[in-house]
Amino acid sequence: MPDEPKDQASPPCLAHEIDPAYFDPQATDPRQASDVARWRKAERARLTDLRRMLSQADRAEADRKIAANLRDFLQSRLGALSGRVLSAYWPIKGEPDLRPLFDALRDEGVTIVLPVVVQSAAPLEFRRWDKGATLIRGTWNIPEPPPEAEVLTPDVALAPVVGWDRACFRLGNGGGYFDRTLAALDPRPLAIGIGLEAARLPTIFPQPHDLAMDAIVTEAGTHLPA
Repeated sequence: MPDEPKDQASPPCLAHEIDPAYFDPQATDPRQASDVARWRKAERARLTDLRRMLSQADRAEADRKIAANLRDFLQSRLGALSGRVLSAYWPIKGEPDLRPLFDALRDEGVTIVLPVVVQSAAPLEFRRWDKGATLIRGTWNIPEPPPEAEVLTPDVALAPVVGWDRACFRLGNGGGYFDRTLAALDPRPLAIGIGLEAARLPTIFPQPHDLAMDAIVTEAGTHLPA
């Protein structure tokens, strides 16, 4: 994703003024891409602040409902979960904390893996995360399994979202790793975005490199692409 332009004389972001009905997601116009990049940076900051401002009680209730909705969706889509490989995530920046659900799924025979950045601007690697296993500090100081952990390909990949839209495109943290990984995996796993209902946007102005999720799960329910 392009960095925010350094030129102070550059025009202000116009993405909020673009009618999604006329927005071309396959466009390669540099001005449009630059506008979208600046708009996304501002929305990331706004939505991350909104998430962090939740009270402890509200956060715990949202986490509980998201976990229940996610379990229901997985069972309705996949049936028996035992034997499946699920890519989880370690919560940062106020992201929904689903670690109790991951523990419960392990007890039911689901193998849990965590995504790991092994190379800049490259697809992620998925390392097995057993209950009680020692984690190390990885990229951006996020806990991850050590290099000797088993590498597996997930059947289901969860991705926390900063924002999301009705077409199930996600606004992530801006590194592009998850989209790059989905594009490389064959077969593609069931991709599920995890976030808050309040983070819903009319559109994220998808660019050619953006890939839609198969579903977005929030505390309010499960949303499928419109």
